[in-house]
Amino acid sequence: MKVEDAIEIVSQTNPGMVRSHNEDSVAQDAACGLVVLADGMGGYNAGEVASGIAVSVVVTEICQRLQGASPTERDRTTGDELGISLLRDNIRKANASIFQAAQSQPQYAGMGTTIVSGLFYDNRVVVGHVGDSRMYRLRGETLETVTRDHSLLQEQIDSGMISVEDARLSKNKNLVTRAVGIDAEVEPEIHVHDVQVGDIYLLCSDGLNDMVEDEDIQSTLYAMQSNLTLAAEQLIQMANDNGGRDNVSVVLVKVNGKFAVSRGWLAGLLNWFKK
Repeated sequence: MKVEDAIEIVSQTNPGMVRSHNEDSVAQDAACGLVVLADGMGGYNAGEVASGIAVSVVVTEICQRLQGASPTERDRTTGDELGISLLRDNIRKANASIFQAAQSQPQYAGMGTTIVSGLFYDNRVVVGHVGDSRMYRLRGETLETVTRDHSLLQEQIDSGMISVEDARLSKNKNLVTRAVGIDAEVEPEIHVHDVQVGDIYLLCSDGLNDMVEDEDIQSTLYAMQSNLTLAAEQLIQMANDNGGRDNVSVVLVKVNGKFAVSRGWLAGLLNWFKK
């Protein structure tokens, strides 16, 4: 089954109850199995410029490259699968584009963005992220955090300086330790996870998880898993009902079937000719 026939994608973004404009950006391309969410930061309009550049670069570059190649091919330079290399390389490329724009145009000085992205292929998802935008996975009744925040608060939790319970009340929630476009280079964190039919993946900006407890996210996704659009609307409504202090964006991906890459003799022969 082709990936676009195996996964269902819904995305929504909202400015929230306090901010005058929305600095989040979301993008998707079911044909190449790609979803991306970015949460911008910076001066007036600069945050939305940064997040817009990030999602545009990642989606455009990856999907163009995959038009003539399989994500399971080996990258000749790194030895990684092409899907892994493409996600890593194009987050870096987005970083360079944003950094260059910030250096050359004074109104964009200091702009940057978080990013979280998922590339679905061969019954797996390659996850790339920088910053504190998250990916969650609902499998059965269990909600797990797939990504680990690049934030001061997460470092304090990891070192034992603060408990998870106390972290919920911390004023340092929004201090990221890694972002796209702030420095000349950035290293995205990349992981590969097997997917199962029935899984639901949630990508979100911190405007959701700062406002809504994980337990409430879990119960909403589980109760509304048959209607992703309604689930996305409900998650955003819950964030806004709880104060909506930030922009809030969600991307939901439901795995409805298997999407293994063909490895028959013909596929092998075609790959051989491409080398």
